[in-house]
Amino acid sequence: MLNLPKKILVAIDGSPISDKAAEEAVRMAASNQGPYKSTIIALLVLPNAPRSTFTDFVPAPPVTQTDQWDDLRKRIFYVIQKNAEESATPLDIRVAYGDPADELLTLADREKVDVIVIGSSGKGFIKRKVLGSVSNRVVQNAKCSVYVVRG
Repeated sequence: MLNLPKKILVAIDGSPISDKAAEEAVRMAASNQGPYKSTIIALLVLPNAPRSTFTDFVPAPPVTQTDQWDDLRKRIFYVIQKNAEESATPLDIRVAYGDPADELLTLADREKVDVIVIGSSGKGFIKRKVLGSVSNRVVQNAKCSVYVVRG
């Protein structure tokens, strides 16, 4: 591997498999021993809009505008922040709203990312066909390399 700085995009959602993907992304960035550091962009994608029932008169605010957000954000990004700090790897944390695969692909194109690191839960064939697979869509449509971490 050449010692060139790389932009690494990692999908974060707070799950154990996403924590494992975060660890792999930091390991990948830290292995670059050249004079230039690789950077990691950690992306959390939340649903488009808060879900409300027709019994609600006022829709709930987005999760990022609630009092619990700081606590939740610390828990979701804990593993990648801790590992990035320990390896002195530059980390950029972002939150987006929408479809996870679409948001990952859009950000990867816009930021000219070199590799996307994403976890895969290994759902069964039927569940994947019915629900779709974010990691599968990213692998099929990404213009850069994709590193899939299995649970």
